[in-house]
Amino acid sequence: MAASVYIGPRFALEEASGPGRSVPWKLPVAAYPRLGEEAEGGGGGGVASSLGLRLPRSAGRRLILSPPSPRVSSWDEHEKMNQKDTFVHLFAGGCGGTVGAILTCPLEVVKTRLQSSSVTLYISEVQLNTVNGASVNRVTRVSPGPLHCLKMILQKEGPRSLFRGLGPNLVGVAPSRAIYFAAYSNCKEMLNNIFEPESTKVHMTSAGVAGFTAITATNPIWLIKTRLQLDARNRGEKRMSAFECVRRVYQTDGIKGFYRGMSASYAGISETVIHFVIYESIKRRLLEYKSASAMDEEDETVKEASDFVGMMMAAATSKTCATSIAYPHEVVRTRLREEGTKYRSFFQTLSLLVREEGYNALYRGLTTHLIRQIPNTAIMMSTYEVVVYLLNG
Repeated sequence: MAASVYIGPRFALEEASGPGRSVPWKLPVAAYPRLGEEAEGGGGGGVASSLGLRLPRSAGRRLILSPPSPRVSSWDEHEKMNQKDTFVHLFAGGCGGTVGAILTCPLEVVKTRLQSSSVTLYISEVQLNTVNGASVNRVTRVSPGPLHCLKMILQKEGPRSLFRGLGPNLVGVAPSRAIYFAAYSNCKEMLNNIFEPESTKVHMTSAGVAGFTAITATNPIWLIKTRLQLDARNRGEKRMSAFECVRRVYQTDGIKGFYRGMSASYAGISETVIHFVIYESIKRRLLEYKSASAMDEEDETVKEASDFVGMMMAAATSKTCATSIAYPHEVVRTRLREEGTKYRSFFQTLSLLVREEGYNALYRGLTTHLIRQIPNTAIMMSTYEVVVYLLNG
């Protein structure tokens, strides 16, 4: 049998005595002889010389050039799979974020109002008894609760105000979540090849990188959303549009004005890290339980419904823990994004809040935030998982 070399994605050298060895090198196109030609093996030029092979001058050894295999290389297949996975995570993340933002927008408006300095505090008269028994009226500042704030918005501004900032929210939430989930998925895949797969270190680092990437890319959108939500105007008054808000920010602070509050958002990456570490841990345990429990084919529908509920519970539990720990950065971020305020930097705002309003101010609006964030995160994460599942078949 004549020895053969296949010129293309792969080629092998065989001897008459038996199977040969693989040659892992690629040959420049200019060095290819015409397909089907035979080249004598020897110490001279030709294909053997181009390959760097020293073939003894022996009978029965020939180099036969054959057309390249039509099979796509494994590297090309890997690249196509990576591109598909990235698209799936981008699309799924955008869908999850959009659905969650629409359904929970009224709670988002109430939470933002409670966090701000100009809207959360109102003036009320309190009757106080003095030492001699006389009573006086003293004006004091009291923070309204979520229900009272909701009532004031409905009475003074109307139901439409509960959806203030929804436009920028929808514009921002899809790319933000898409960027986040794509960065998280790709970073996790890369780190799984470096560290112990699916370890806490992998999840923490991936969540941190994804959060930093999404915050940097989309902070201007969230600043506009916050300004619109804080724009409290009575019924019938002309409301500020998103374009007008953009113009005012640029005229007042320039380009850097669109990045106010970004330092507080970076501090909020800790919340994201805690959230995903807990979420991935619960998710892994649910998958282990799923693989351990055997079900008949007729129970497949019940099993999928159980998986959906399990993912929602995992997302809600993890977000509750993370939000309760890292919530103060939310209040600081809202104060930094207020128009024309005395707040300049993250630590200056944090110090000023504690000094003027006490430690309780750092958790103002937490109840509303949890009421909104738990269903929002559960909807977002479960929608994300379902879309990924459907697109991957």
